[in-house]
Amino acid sequence: MESLKFRIKRRLELYLELDIDGIRTSIIDTLLRLKKVTVDLLYNELRRKFKVSYSAVASTLGYIHSKLGILHAYKESYKTPIVYSLKEEYIDIIKNALSKTTAS
Repeated sequence: MESLKFRIKRRLELYLELDIDGIRTSIIDTLLRLKKVTVDLLYNELRRKFKVSYSAVASTLGYIHSKLGILHAYKESYKTPIVYSLKEEYIDIIKNALSKTTAS
């Protein structure tokens, strides 16, 4: 049986391969750079480079959290926004996947 890290690596690489306009790569890169983000913060970062809607950023971040399994989500109270951060054990895998994507 394959390890969890290997499956996540494969899922992440496939996810980034299907990145047509560069938004997915930019989101992952921003997460690496900023360490912790909210949907608002990420949207404000991305709208400088891409024509993207708030809901598209929110759904993409939700997809990365639920399907790829590389994000940790934390909500202090029901009034505060969800704060997303990369899980430490996957940072090397993420950097490796991003370097493969930018090299292609």
